[in-house]
Amino acid sequence: MPPLNYFVVESPDEVGRDAYERIAADVLQDLDLIKAIDRLHIYVDPKVPIFVAAGLLRHMPREIRVADFANVNPGEREVVLDIGDETYLAPLLQKLWARYGKENVDQPDRFTVVLPAALAGEGDLERMVVADPSETLYKDVIYALQYIAPEGFKVRRQYIRDEKFYYVASEDTLPADIVETMVAPIFAKMGVTL
Repeated sequence: MPPLNYFVVESPDEVGRDAYERIAADVLQDLDLIKAIDRLHIYVDPKVPIFVAAGLLRHMPREIRVADFANVNPGEREVVLDIGDETYLAPLLQKLWARYGKENVDQPDRFTVVLPAALAGEGDLERMVVADPSETLYKDVIYALQYIAPEGFKVRRQYIRDEKFYYVASEDTLPADIVETMVAPIFAKMGVTL
């Protein structure tokens, strides 16, 4: 596993710690999250039972706007979008149909979308958000932590916002102050306040 800036698995059970270190490394590598996660600290104690993972993301991907992958060419009667990258074409069409109606969105070929000039307006189209990759990144991080957590730890609490995330799981009810008693100290070990 390429090194994260900080990666620690902590457990009173040395064999379990080594196993979870390998499991976490494999899951992060398989889900291609190593590039996205900067710091990760996992605490596992099977006797309590508790699993706590806390970390920081390297950077949040920015929103994808029409201008990022298409040229907007306004004309007198129509606005022509020249698509340079088809990656976001499907979500673009969904957004255009929702905003202007399917009957007003013409796609003569896979690299061209045409809209009536009266509807499309001036600069709004270039700034239209088509996709937000951070949404899928959030889901992928939580999915990875669910996969890393011990089987049967179904009582859980999760948080992800901006660059910080944590995931707490147990077989038992989680105490109300779990964030203050277990999660905040883990962030402190990484030099971060929650």
